[in-house]
Amino acid sequence: MKSLQKALSCGWRNVGSRFLPFADAATEELPLRRLLRLSLFQVSVGMAVVLITGVLNRVMIVELSVPAWFVALAVALPLILAPLRVLIGFRSDYHISVLGWRRVPYIWTGTLIQFGGLSIMPFALLVLSGDNYIAVPAIVGQSAAALAFLMVGIGLHMAQTAGLALATDLAPPDARPRVVALLYVMLLVGMVASALAFGALLADFNAVKLIKVIQGAAVVTLVFNVLALWQQEVRDPSRTEPALPRPSFNTTWQSFIRQGRVLRLLIAIGLGTAAFSMQDILLEPYGGQILGLTVGETTVLTALLAGGTLLGLGLAARRLGRGAEPHRLAGWGAVSGLAAFALVILSAPLESALLFRAGTTLIGFGGGLFAVGTLTAIMALAQGAHSGVAIGAWGAVQACCAGGAIALGGALRDIVSEMATTGTLGPVLTGPAVGYGAVYHLEILLLFATLIALGPLARAKEERDAQSKDRFGLAEFPG
Repeated sequence: MKSLQKALSCGWRNVGSRFLPFADAATEELPLRRLLRLSLFQVSVGMAVVLITGVLNRVMIVELSVPAWFVALAVALPLILAPLRVLIGFRSDYHISVLGWRRVPYIWTGTLIQFGGLSIMPFALLVLSGDNYIAVPAIVGQSAAALAFLMVGIGLHMAQTAGLALATDLAPPDARPRVVALLYVMLLVGMVASALAFGALLADFNAVKLIKVIQGAAVVTLVFNVLALWQQEVRDPSRTEPALPRPSFNTTWQSFIRQGRVLRLLIAIGLGTAAFSMQDILLEPYGGQILGLTVGETTVLTALLAGGTLLGLGLAARRLGRGAEPHRLAGWGAVSGLAAFALVILSAPLESALLFRAGTTLIGFGGGLFAVGTLTAIMALAQGAHSGVAIGAWGAVQACCAGGAIALGGALRDIVSEMATTGTLGPVLTGPAVGYGAVYHLEILLLFATLIALGPLARAKEERDAQSKDRFGLAEFPG
């Protein structure tokens, strides 16, 4: 009987490792229950992202009749603050505290700032809409709304940067790839779950419901982040005492970017993130305008994109857990993106919704591989006092390039579509698909640039030392 129980136990462990790619993310230093609790800060981040970029922009324009230019400005405010992630990471690396904490103060402070921004946001939006009993100058509503979005952005960047740095501190080096993938999955879980919840709660919109939903999100953020940081970081006053020497930010940054071709890695992260993000606001309009898909059919595209991303995350966790090289994995993500955008482009002349859906799924798959591969690579460089700076640099580059790419993609589509409509591009390049195609072709070009940047980084150590000249491939692109 004991031998049977032992065999069944070993069988279940093998099933978990084979079919549940995150089942082996836990270690003795970071048990699964503790890891899942820590990942709650990613759930709150996903909820805030959906609220700002997916719910409030529509509510502000349609239900509250806020000018579109102000909505675009307000939604962009959190992205403007993305470069502060590097400074936040640096400050958490060298934080002075009599309690011996480095990451907890920044997670807690970011949570409070985010909670404050969400608390005042619904009232600021109602004042901004002009639906008031007394006359209020427009500048008051605009200033209050801008302050609310700014506070949410600052809090989000602080909590996520310090949270990822804390995960880096707690996870052993060999378990970090699986931890990274799990944290990304929890971010997606937060986005999907909150999108469904917000959609159901605001189906019958009114001002009171808006206040309840946004302030409810503030409470959930506070609860989740407190649970995430509770008893996670060990108090060690020897690391945070004021007498310790602390280098300047410039010295630390220069030391960080000199190691292991960090600058090339950051360039690759920026190019790849821009390539996968430029189509974020164009896929659904493309399906509706070019392929004639209904609203319900285009809504399914979000699920396909998320499903592809989850597949990419699962494969990344599995491959990295078996010792795969993270730069090569990111390169395969970029190659998947090349095939994905080719399918999306071909779906228009072939009038194939199936090709379009396959391309959408593959975009998510490639993006998942690329994101986990690059974050794992940057975490591998997060040694000693550099962990906060490394995570901050990754987050800053990713957020800035994603925001800029989305804006550029929308502008490029409008400009090229207008030129095609007026006949400026000639008799062949006409029709609404031309503007979308220009964006997708630019994304392909950016992915090729990403592969060139990743090439020298993807070489195995022995290949770099040997400087082999008898083979030519991705790893042999000029550096």
